[in-house]
Amino acid sequence: MENFKTKLTKVKAFIFDVDGVLTDGSVTLMPDGEQVRIMNIKDGYALQLAVKKGYKIAIISGGKSEMVRKRLLGLGITDIYLGVHTKIDVYKELIEIYNISPEEILYMGDDLPDYEVMQQIGVPTCPNDSAVEIKDISIYVSDKKGGEGAVRDVIEQVLRVQGQWFSKEGFVW
Repeated sequence: MENFKTKLTKVKAFIFDVDGVLTDGSVTLMPDGEQVRIMNIKDGYALQLAVKKGYKIAIISGGKSEMVRKRLLGLGITDIYLGVHTKIDVYKELIEIYNISPEEILYMGDDLPDYEVMQQIGVPTCPNDSAVEIKDISIYVSDKKGGEGAVRDVIEQVLRVQGQWFSKEGFVW
């Protein structure tokens, strides 16, 4: 059986959930009804770097926050699917758009809505505080919790394995 690091050499695209992956799953309820989320700046750095290095990144979330969309667009991510109830449909659309195989995708999810897609993906991963069912089907469980660097963890590992993470000449911000 192929090990985790070997699988990372094939990754060309990342798909991430938002709540519980890019955030810790908490929301602050504002008087106007807005639900405010907090995202990790180190996750953001890794996301924008991966975009600049040519990796495809998609976000699939059941949440509908336009502030989340604005943050992700600011990082260079354009494939943002919010308010999604059936993630498998978006996943199937993405593999057609990107013209890639499931083995070339790393997906990070944390809860039951991610389960169906994660069963199809070549590199299913999750934060440390994910649902048991998601941990059971993940080939890698980050030592970081959602919203606390789990996204940075997997992106950095892929870029390091592929020689794309850091070089003094290629420093990108």
